Amino acid sequence: MAATSTAAEAQAKAQAHSKSIAGGLVLATVGAIAFSGKAIIVKLAYRHGVDAVTLIMLRMLFALPLFVIMAWWSGRGKPALTTRDWIGVFGLGFSGYYLASFLDFAGLAYISAGFERLILYLNPTLVLLFGWLLYRRRASRAQIIGMLISYTGVLLVFGHELLSSGASLGGTSGTDAAWGALLCFLSAVSYAGYLIYSGEFVKRLGSLRLVGLATSVACVLCIAQFVLLRPISAAFEVASQVIWLSVLNATLCTAVPVLMVMMAIERIGAAVAAQTGMVGPVSTILMGSLILGEPFTAWIAAGTALVIAGIFVFTRSGR
Repeated sequence: MAATSTAAEAQAKAQAHSKSIAGGLVLATVGAIAFSGKAIIVKLAYRHGVDAVTLIMLRMLFALPLFVIMAWWSGRGKPALTTRDWIGVFGLGFSGYYLASFLDFAGLAYISAGFERLILYLNPTLVLLFGWLLYRRRASRAQIIGMLISYTGVLLVFGHELLSSGASLGGTSGTDAAWGALLCFLSAVSYAGYLIYSGEFVKRLGSLRLVGLATSVACVLCIAQFVLLRPISAAFEVASQVIWLSVLNATLCTAVPVLMVMMAIERIGAAVAAQTGMVGPVSTILMGSLILGEPFTAWIAAGTALVIAGIFVFTRSGR
């Protein structure tokens, strides 16, 4: 009887573990797709004549209460932040969420949503470059090969954007496409800096609490930026569609996927969650083609495949 009971308990644990892994994979996949929807919503909002400063303010205005609640909930019963902690949170919020988000929004005014997602997907390689510059961490041969493959894919799509920018991006010039690519790349650089310096604070505060606090700081900075650069009346002059798109962006494409990815990491680990995130660029390109009417050519397909393959090689070699 004891052996039978032990076997039943082991089977029950195995089934629970399997369900936890399946749930984690679903959360990671849906979270990655929801994150990818941000670029689609931004491009839709730009069609109503809004600028980046106003658009990011609206997104952060609606997201602020959600992130404040997140920070409060995850910080219950934990020690209060020290002055050093607050300085770190401010710096990380500025780099990882304010500056990176604003540069991303600004860049999306000039390039396609799919190309933007491919550029941002290079983030792990930028973290490695930061590690080499700051801490002299050496890259493995496989990581270097993965980086070369990924950047080749980005250059392939970038060349396509330059050649077809007049037709595919509503008449923008090649110079505009290059400017948009640079802004999005700088966004990725800014977020990579956040990832490099956030490790210590994640250990001290916890990942969810740090995200809630840092994003709350970024929300305040985006709102302050709007107040300084635009008249308050500008917020009331935007089309109603922009308001609803910003609400959707703040909830389903910002706060909700943050929670999903955090819950996925608890179930399947950061490495597997990162691998599952590879669905992000593909979903952005598909949504861009179906919703925005962005072209999907063999060049874009080849560049996307190279970027995803390169990041796959890069991340597996670094595990």
